[in-house]
Amino acid sequence: MLIKTKKSGELAESEITSENAYLSRRSLIKGLGLGGLLAAGTARAGVLDLLSSEEEGDGQAVRKPLQYRKQTPAPPLTLTPETKVTNHNNFYEFGTDKTDPAKNSQSLRVEPWTLTVEGEVERPGKVDVWELMSDTNLEERIYRMRCVEAWSMVIPWVGFELGKFLQRFAPTSRAKYVAFETLYDPEQMPGQKSRYIGGGIHYPYVEGLRIDEAMHPLTLLSVGLYGKTLPPQNGAPIRLVVPWKYGFKGIKSIVKIKLVEKMPVNTWHQLAPREYGFYANVNPAVDHPRWSQATERFIGPGGLFSVKRQETLPFNGYGEQVASLYNNMDLRKHF
Repeated sequence: MLIKTKKSGELAESEITSENAYLSRRSLIKGLGLGGLLAAGTARAGVLDLLSSEEEGDGQAVRKPLQYRKQTPAPPLTLTPETKVTNHNNFYEFGTDKTDPAKNSQSLRVEPWTLTVEGEVERPGKVDVWELMSDTNLEERIYRMRCVEAWSMVIPWVGFELGKFLQRFAPTSRAKYVAFETLYDPEQMPGQKSRYIGGGIHYPYVEGLRIDEAMHPLTLLSVGLYGKTLPPQNGAPIRLVVPWKYGFKGIKSIVKIKLVEKMPVNTWHQLAPREYGFYANVNPAVDHPRWSQATERFIGPGGLFSVKRQETLPFNGYGEQVASLYNNMDLRKHF
């Protein structure tokens, strides 16, 4: 089965991220010593052949169709076109412009890929991610995705619940948090070689969730989007998706998951603790110190004028499912 990628449908960054947010976030990175460089319906099984892997063309990495259960009923959401999802990315390991990851990540070696689970578990171990894809009942989850930079997308992810996966390793009662780590390989990831290329970040990229957040059924380990395996720029071969949190929580190209007793220090909080908190719940009532979070620019089908301004929803629209996780918490303090 021949899989082709359409010509790039990316938008100019100024068309998507609000100008203030775009410039302010880059000013932060410039202030960290980067000079003038830029920074920052029916349920049914899929019938695509999992083993088909012909190249996509246009220099894009090989992607494979996935066998998965379609989401049903389909939510009343307008999908962001695949070409925009795959050409407008934050993945500083491959550069800080939105189009850099798609250009610079296509030679990333994603096979073989091992994921280690360790820490406060009774059965620590390693799994082959590609075997995991074929042995696990994958499903589609159509989720809103809200970037901290005040733009948003709607993406049909393919994956499986993180909580069910972690149960295989029998977390102990001491497991209060879950820490994640991205691949560290400066030879493959040019942004890891130099702080001038990689946004001033101390690598490897790390993230974390509270254990109840990790075990929530909305929390996904994604291995694909639009019915095929993830492209490198979107975090191949496996990434985290937490739809009620800002997008930077969705750590990409994961190689390690560690269950721990103490709250891990996530990468962006380490870089700018006054601006990027551990929880990072989407909250229109709490502005980023340098821009408003009350509204967002949704990246939808069509051209320039399809990028529309809309109100941001508390917890990105998933409040009914997740707000109880934060009862009696001050979400301005615990941002």
